[in-house]
Amino acid sequence: MPSSERGRGSTAPPAFLTVRNPSGAQTQVRLQPLPFRIGRHGDNDLVLRDSRTSRHHAQITFDEGHYVLEDLKSSHGVYVNGRRVERKRLRPSDRIEFGFPDSYQIIFSLGEPPAPLRPSKLVPRELEGGTILGKLRAMLEVARALQTSRSTDDVLAAVVEAALAVTGCERGFLLLRQGDDLDIRIARARNGPLARTDLRVPTRLLMRALNQRKDFLSMNFDPAVEAGGTIADLELRSVVCVPLVRVRASSPESGAGFDPAGETVGLLYMDSRLRNADLSSGNRELLTTLALEASTVLENARLLEEQWARQQLEEELRVARRIQESLAPRTLPETGWFRAAASSFPSAQVGGDYLDVRQLNANCWSAIIADVSGKGVGAALLAALLQGIFLAVPFTKLSIEEMMLRLNRFLNDRTGGEQYATLFYCSVEANGSMCWVNAGHPPPLLIRANGEIEELGATGVPVGMLDEAEYPAEECKLEAGDKLLIYSDGITEARNPQGEFFGLARLKSIVCSEAGLSCARLHAAICAAVEDFTRDAAQNDDMSLAVLEYDPGR
Repeated sequence: MPSSERGRGSTAPPAFLTVRNPSGAQTQVRLQPLPFRIGRHGDNDLVLRDSRTSRHHAQITFDEGHYVLEDLKSSHGVYVNGRRVERKRLRPSDRIEFGFPDSYQIIFSLGEPPAPLRPSKLVPRELEGGTILGKLRAMLEVARALQTSRSTDDVLAAVVEAALAVTGCERGFLLLRQGDDLDIRIARARNGPLARTDLRVPTRLLMRALNQRKDFLSMNFDPAVEAGGTIADLELRSVVCVPLVRVRASSPESGAGFDPAGETVGLLYMDSRLRNADLSSGNRELLTTLALEASTVLENARLLEEQWARQQLEEELRVARRIQESLAPRTLPETGWFRAAASSFPSAQVGGDYLDVRQLNANCWSAIIADVSGKGVGAALLAALLQGIFLAVPFTKLSIEEMMLRLNRFLNDRTGGEQYATLFYCSVEANGSMCWVNAGHPPPLLIRANGEIEELGATGVPVGMLDEAEYPAEECKLEAGDKLLIYSDGITEARNPQGEFFGLARLKSIVCSEAGLSCARLHAAICAAVEDFTRDAAQNDDMSLAVLEYDPGR
């Protein structure tokens, strides 16, 4: 039989616990029902108001004629007479502790208690806000929760419970702004958790009072007036509301210079049906402190969530960057009749440029450069899609025109013309024949061996922009020593610290002066010139560059 079921229905002799709280006050509770559960959470039979204890710390069962104490896998353990135990038969006068010398102590006794019993779930009167020691104890619990708890809700619950101890109210709710209304985040009574529906006052009325308040750190809410009835109709004797202000490092506690409605994140609401709330001067100050503490916790949680989101995004971008780098050509031809040198540098973690040089067969090489509209992950995904399409080119028998038409329709169907790409594609045969198409891309420069430069202008609009666009291919004949320079507009639009563009004229000037260099050395010269021009200035666009060289004599 599971330990959680032992003792239910068994005939157990009367027993009670003498509970001494950390401030030294004592109360006695009857040991029933069985199993008798002990812990921090409000659904226990004995609730310990100490944030260091576990939610469900221990339980006492009746098994084979004896009371037995069991540890419920608590964080700090259960001790009997100073020794840690997992399961221990209890004897009269045994002292039970919970891992901390300054926490609760419990003495187990058989028989009837000598004094009238207090319901076990109620906090002893010493912690009901009637004494200075009780108020200090409540504030200490908040401090401990701030230091040890990893849960925002646990800290906020400690704040609500402390506010109840300070004011003597019976129920407390912490509500946060959610659009034009308030959402209940924490609901607590003095003897445990509450349901959200236990708040009798409509949240929209609390929201209206919050927005209409005149003071930054206080507000008035009369449920009889706001609800249009009498306070007796709501069965409330008193109500306390404290705004939760948005905490900023530069804002003074007075809130001067801030719009009160816009600088609040919610409110702390408490009410009582049995007695008037204790709102003496000292208690008001403690409530203000608790409200500011809750606001700070919420702001820290928001900042931490933003930090985690940024870290997660950065990690995802790093992974995407590694994947994108792995898709780039690992090697480029350095010998033979066709040689190439290329590079691509994204302006952010991932780029929207796609540059590739591939061998289609023993007598044909191809090159492609594409620049996807937009930036970031969306552009990188479309660039990867283009790469996948062109990887399949060697396995198809489509002409360049038909391939471009299908690509254009595919992108247009998927993006509706909202995302497109400029693109240049060419194939070079061993006999020097070059076939190419330019879909709105910056014109590549064909550098003849004699020093002349030709621009290969656009033959169509960017792919994915217009559904019925056409892409006629052009042909030309390469001679020994001819080179082809293809680039993205990130090269010509690179900026220096003064905001000036690198420009096409400067690029052509470098090409003219260094035309006799090999493709690798010409590529290096252009990259060095761009780097020297920008001087580490931040760039807004990816920079891709490739130099192809045809030399059948090699």
